[in-house]
Amino acid sequence: MKLRPYAALFVAAVLFGTTFVVIKSAVESLDPLAFVGWRFAIAAAALLALGWPRGRQVWTDGSMAGLALFAGFAFQTAGLVTTTASKSALITGLYVVVTPLLAGAWARHAPRVASFGGTLFAFVGLWFLTAGGTDGGIVVGDVLTVGAALAFAAHIVILAHTATRHRLVPFTGIQMLTVSVLALAGSALFEGFPLPTASDVPALAMTGLAVSGGAFLLQIWAQARVGPTQTAVMLTLEPVAAAATGAIVLGERLTSRGWWGAGMILASIYVVIFATPDEVASAEAISATP
Repeated sequence: MKLRPYAALFVAAVLFGTTFVVIKSAVESLDPLAFVGWRFAIAAAALLALGWPRGRQVWTDGSMAGLALFAGFAFQTAGLVTTTASKSALITGLYVVVTPLLAGAWARHAPRVASFGGTLFAFVGLWFLTAGGTDGGIVVGDVLTVGAALAFAAHIVILAHTATRHRLVPFTGIQMLTVSVLALAGSALFEGFPLPTASDVPALAMTGLAVSGGAFLLQIWAQARVGPTQTAVMLTLEPVAAAATGAIVLGERLTSRGWWGAGMILASIYVVIFATPDEVASAEAISATP
């Protein structure tokens, strides 16, 4: 019965989307790198307890993928200091349209016309969403979040060439550990290594366990039953959930031009998903999730 996998994907997308609001609030009290580091320390501990990696190759591949993942989450979390949760989710979604271009560059073949057209359409939408679609115009956080989308796309391409060699839980655990170590090292260098307070624990627990652990496992279980393209389509509910949660919880609003930009980005994601299923299939969609 297909209803349960789609229900699982719906829950995962909502969890992923609401996380943007949680992080937006959390970075007001805990510095971005520290938040990323402690959050992924929790996720790494949980996953590595379930399955310990064995062999040099899994550590090499997992660390390489973790480096790209660290860049994505570091840029995304730092961006949330100045941009809104809804804009962050929509801009992060650009990883879907960038991935086929990077995959083509890796394989040294020209991108498909639909991929290239979808990317251009998405970046026009990005302009409407940022420069033309909000009262404050482009902010530093918007630029940082574009960097996050590029890093997540790179992570997807790396996964496409490494993930099938290894068991899922240990391989993912190494990535979580790599992100945590790099983020905490960066926090020690640039932020003074702040420790989380009691008020930070709920956000760290939710993002570290419920999202990086629970929602991801829901997604992987469902994807094995409905396929990658349907999974990617369902997960486009993520920015919708983020925008709705941002409006309800934080009072965030887009202007009319901002909504046009958001619609263009979502439309471009659908175009690329259906036009380039092979490239999107390699994602496992973990990279876009905060």
